[in-house]
Parts: sequence; C-alpha cells; structure tokens
Amino acid sequence: MRTRQAVEVLAALGQETRLDVFRLMVQAGPGGMPAGEIAARLKVPLATLSFHLQQLKHARLARSQRQGKLVLYSVNFATVNRLIGYLLHDCCGRPGLARDICGEAAVRPPGSEQEPAGEAPSSGDR
Repeated sequence: MRTRQAVEVLAALGQETRLDVFRLMVQAGPGGMPAGEIAARLKVPLATLSFHLQQLKHARLARSQRQGKLVLYSVNFATVNRLIGYLLHDCCGRPGLARDICGEAAVRPPGSEQEPAGEAPSSGDR
C-alpha cells in the first residue's frame, strides 16, 4: 500500500457514521449484511447510508454482492490487512523490537507478506 492509498482509506474511516458502518460490517463477517439492516441498526436513512457505503467502496474498504433481491455489503479485509501492514511496517518489520509493541504482527519475518504488484511502499511515496 502506498501512502496516498493509506490516506484515502484512513480518510474514509475518519467520519463517525462511516466508522460505525465499517465496524458493523466487521461484526457481520465475510458474509456481509444487507443495507436495510445496516440502516436500521445504526438508525440512519437509507440515502445517507448509501452515500457512506459508496465512500467505503471507493476506498476499497467495502464490497457488495447481490444475493437474490438483496445486496450484501461486507468489509474488504484484504484492504484492512494492507493498511495494518503499512501502518506497522516500520515497527514490526524490524528485528529487535519487542513483541508486545506489535503483537502478532511481530511474528512474521520482514518481507513475508508480499504487496500486490505496484503497491510496495517507496521512499518517494512517504
């Protein structure tokens, strides 16, 4: 993940309703949740929810899939994992730092998680 992409993802989460939507979708797991249920549980109008879901999709934090008449929304966990990797890269990717700082992320050896082509952090992108 590049810095610009990380900023876009973090900006999408930097709004209260979107953060609530994201957290609810995390609870729903990979199977997702229909927009109507998200709206009802968060007590937000469907039009408002639709706007926020589009923002999360644009940041690649959410995805949708049609299941019959319903559209289910779920978290794109690959993006979340790339963001966490990007945020912790300089901490947990270095040997010698205590495991209690980075938890499980410290267990992986540096470079064990390859970024998709064209997404490796570059020094000019920070």
